[in-house]
Amino acid sequence: MLVADCPLNFLRLQRRIFYSKAMNTETLRNLCLQLPAVKEEMKWEADLVFTVGGKMFCVTSFEEPFKASFKVPDDLFEELCNREGFVPAPYLARAKWVMVSNAAGLTKTEWESSIQKSYELVKAKLTQKQIRELGL
Repeated sequence: MLVADCPLNFLRLQRRIFYSKAMNTETLRNLCLQLPAVKEEMKWEADLVFTVGGKMFCVTSFEEPFKASFKVPDDLFEELCNREGFVPAPYLARAKWVMVSNAAGLTKTEWESSIQKSYELVKAKLTQKQIRELGL
């Protein structure tokens, strides 16, 4: 058996390939779809929306340049909006969403953490019935 044939090594290789790419729509899609009970759908003609329990936690577009929006904790909203490459997300700023207009403005770890946190914030607003139905 070759070392590359080992499932654990294969997963490590896949992870390395995933993180070696710059953030783009497909990489963000892969990151979001790894989370439990996530669905994706097209909205507003050109936007790819990721939801949990029917509630959005991340939005991106197929149009260039790459941009993505996601929910952030209330206490970080102002701080992030003052950070280079971040702006309040159009139409969603009142719900404490930011838009990243410069994908390089976040490290790989920050992208992971931001998407996970957005997912958790939205999931926390689901009803107990929704949580049970989704198996969360």
